[in-house]
Amino acid sequence: MRIKFGAVLALVSSLAVLATPVQAPAQSLVYQARQYIGTNPTGWSRVWCGRFMDMILRQSGYRGGGNYSLAYARYGTRVHGPVAGAIAVMGRRGGGHVGVVSGVDSSGNPIIISGNTWGRGSKRSRVMEAPYPRSRIFAYVLP
Repeated sequence: MRIKFGAVLALVSSLAVLATPVQAPAQSLVYQARQYIGTNPTGWSRVWCGRFMDMILRQSGYRGGGNYSLAYARYGTRVHGPVAGAIAVMGRRGGGHVGVVSGVDSSGNPIIISGNTWGRGSKRSRVMEAPYPRSRIFAYVLP
């Protein structure tokens, strides 16, 4: 039986199209978020991690999730662990924090890009990419 090259190419192309939606959150959200590392693109001076998440979701073609970080626990589809492109929702004293997972470190902690983050020695908040203790995350969701 002979298989024509054009038929194989069409099959491979259709499989690539089917795989694209699964990869899209990781590619688009992580890409969008990384563009802002070291800055505050929201213009807000306080509690702007949710606003940043909303902004990158919209820029990536998803519906926004609002400005309230803890509301992201009810956004999208819940997943059981840190997946690149997933939204990580975490608690903190007096509120919450939210960001997009870009990877996992060697200890199994998620690496998260998030806004309103204070780095060592930093006197201002900005978008940063850093590992967070996995025990701090209480929800992972995909848009």
